[in-house]
Amino acid sequence: MPFPFEIPFEQVERDLDRHVDAVFSCLESEFLRMPKGPDFLQYPVFEAGYQSLKRATNDFRELSPESIVAAIYEAPVALIVLRAILGLSPPEWAYLTTERTNVAVEQNVARSIERKIRSAPFAPLEARNNATAARIAALVATACALLETGAPEVENHLLHRLDKLDTSHGIASLGHLADFGIPYPALLYERYLGRPFASHRDSVSELVGDALETAIEKALHGGGISCRKVGRAEQIPNFDQAPDFVIPDEFNPQIIIEAKLTEDDGTARDKVTRVQHLAELSMNGEQPGARKYEVIAVIAGRGFKVRREDMKKLLLATRGKVFTSKNLDRLIECTGIGRFRTRSRN
Repeated sequence: MPFPFEIPFEQVERDLDRHVDAVFSCLESEFLRMPKGPDFLQYPVFEAGYQSLKRATNDFRELSPESIVAAIYEAPVALIVLRAILGLSPPEWAYLTTERTNVAVEQNVARSIERKIRSAPFAPLEARNNATAARIAALVATACALLETGAPEVENHLLHRLDKLDTSHGIASLGHLADFGIPYPALLYERYLGRPFASHRDSVSELVGDALETAIEKALHGGGISCRKVGRAEQIPNFDQAPDFVIPDEFNPQIIIEAKLTEDDGTARDKVTRVQHLAELSMNGEQPGARKYEVIAVIAGRGFKVRREDMKKLLLATRGKVFTSKNLDRLIECTGIGRFRTRSRN
């Protein structure tokens, strides 16, 4: 059967369910594969940081902030290992540090420090008398204080984040696991609680979305289409919610494109709502039913395949102009983008 963007919208409206099936048929999931990104830490690098931290703490039996800071300046990746032992995200660690010390560590600064270390895990850090040095020292001091004592008693209906095999009893737990390792069922249990690859998925989430946007850019460039790609969190005139692409530009928007990828159905619902809002903004109040610009959605990920009603809303909001990576080659010829083409497809 034809895709909804290939036929008049009135036909799509008459048989929404069949056209939902058409979109579903070409949606693919990529959640089993993730981009590594330029700063991915291979295990041997991480393990070297672990060994450096282990030496600095006498096999995790002496948590001296000064010794740990010295180890981090020699092998910066040790800071990431220390965070992994805590089981906290960079913003969480930064928040606790700001709360417990007289040094303010902003969340974006904590992320920036770790990002810099991932890009050069063994490059010696700069001199220790600047603001970054003070923040690293405060982060380490906070970590040592938390790890010395371990998980405090909490109510039965609560679970403390330090109540893990390696940190529940403070330094005693650390030393024991450093000596004897961790039983496989226990590793699986902690993995169940923490989700495998969760931190890495978070760190490369923008790269995953970038792949879809790059494919759109390639298609537009191939046709010589003039367009404005809008940066993340960027504001543009007359849009309280900026789209991903505007053709030809934001001063004369004729076509807007939203690129949406999600592997989660809840997130998919939010992204459909975003496209619906852009469709509402496109309505021309002076001419009922007319639109000031065409709204196009390019989607990817299994999240969009879960709720049929959400896909119906997406088809109605875009008047059938819903594309996936499998049929992105039809984007120009099956939409108003074609009138901006200046280059024939080879």
